[in-house]
Amino acid sequence: MIVRLSAVGDVVHGLPVLNALRDAFPQAVLAWVVEQRAAALLQGHKSLDELIVVPRGWLKSPAMVWRLRRRLRAMRFDLTIDLQGLTKSAVAAWLSGAPRRIGFGGANGRELSPWLNNQRVVSTARHVIDCNLQLLQPLGIESPGVRFDLPESPDDRATAERIIREAGLGDRFAVINPGAGWPSKLWPPERFAAVARHLGRRGVPTLVVWGGQREHDWAEEIVAGSSGGGRLAAATSLAELAALARRASLFIASDTGPLHIAAAVGTPCVGLYGPMSGQRNGPYGPQHVILQPRQFEGTSRQRRNAPPELMAAITPEMVCQACQRVLSLGT
Repeated sequence: MIVRLSAVGDVVHGLPVLNALRDAFPQAVLAWVVEQRAAALLQGHKSLDELIVVPRGWLKSPAMVWRLRRRLRAMRFDLTIDLQGLTKSAVAAWLSGAPRRIGFGGANGRELSPWLNNQRVVSTARHVIDCNLQLLQPLGIESPGVRFDLPESPDDRATAERIIREAGLGDRFAVINPGAGWPSKLWPPERFAAVARHLGRRGVPTLVVWGGQREHDWAEEIVAGSSGGGRLAAATSLAELAALARRASLFIASDTGPLHIAAAVGTPCVGLYGPMSGQRNGPYGPQHVILQPRQFEGTSRQRRNAPPELMAAITPEMVCQACQRVLSLGT
């Protein structure tokens, strides 16, 4: 049983662990405990047998904890792998009754997780995906290949193709996602608009995707300032967004779930990084460009409240040059 409850990008970063387990143990029953928002990304995954979805805040409800314990105990897991390294994820692993519970030691084993997980691995890798894969070393799985294999349903494919068609896009287009989970990760909409103008002048239209009313307002601002280069996307689910990203030539965003979804489906990305380390949390693979002119050290709370100057240090010119570099590699 894998435990990675949230967030969207972190669940994506856990998918190579799922695939490596399936490759190593083709007859095993593989399950994943996840919170509701990211569950759609795992639905129908070919390496997954059982998806166990819990609501956010489940640990605060004794009734929900008891129901989860009863369900997990009935499955009689041999082992769990805690990819999150927090109290809540380690509690989910412990509730399963699995005799072997693998999790992080060292800095990645936070809160009470080192006491609840009984086999701990101190990760030494630079990127979070490689850190996750190191948790498989006690099972004899060393340096597995990185695959995500995000599923795509026929309905999601049809929706993506309809959005592309209605936006008047051809085979070559970029996607901009202006949102982010933290204010300290946001890049100004007027700068995204400048990038969309630049790409439009070079014959590459931009589809601006969004989630929620605030991001919709930013998306409209980007399209309005793009001199015709930008098109506003219709509302999408995470799975539909993945299908859209799969068909794009380029994806531009800050450190957020949609960026990692795009990287997982093989789309070249330009990632804009401020408070979080691009080397550790950037899109995985050599086809991507990570822009981070200023570094920041601090706790998670300090990063969440980091000054806007970190993202402001990324200029539109930097992003335009990175886009040209990525697009030239794809021609």
